[in-house]
Amino acid sequence: MPDFERRIPEGDNRERHVCRDCGHIDYQNPKIVSGAVVAHKGLVLLCKRAIEPRRGYWTLPSGYMELGETVEEGAAREVREEAEAEITLEGLLAVYSIARIGQVQLIYRARFADPANPAFAAGPESEEVGLFAWEDIPWDNLAFPTVRWALDAWRANPSGALGPPAGNPVGWVDPRGSNRAPQRL
Repeated sequence: MPDFERRIPEGDNRERHVCRDCGHIDYQNPKIVSGAVVAHKGLVLLCKRAIEPRRGYWTLPSGYMELGETVEEGAAREVREEAEAEITLEGLLAVYSIARIGQVQLIYRARFADPANPAFAAGPESEEVGLFAWEDIPWDNLAFPTVRWALDAWRANPSGALGPPAGNPVGWVDPRGSNRAPQRL
């Protein structure tokens, strides 16, 4: 079993896990989450989580990307796995940086691939799924802050051309001490 220590490798500027025996650097980088706000006739698709974390709370279909897939493929796969739905992506809606847990979340705006027949069902990671009108969204039972942020971003731009993606809300304070980076246009 390799024996790792935390130190700054030669030519680097931050501590890393470095193998004491061979010098291999075990880079630990953020994980990418990909998902979608799937809308149909003004309603949005939500999934009630059947797994931890936040089992029993509502979320957008999303999850960690797999090796060998694009961000777009990851979003479509997550919707397929969690809501058994086929979708068409319309564009990137939001990018969220959650540094305290090492995540970057990319959320797309999407619609059902067959809008005449919006088929969906609970996948293995969901207790139930449903289409919700804005006023019926279970706001007090959303799994994560980014679900609310993405829903707000969708409501601000539910159709038509997408401009720059939304980001972490202004004024949101990252518990590790950093605020949202300034926007550059």
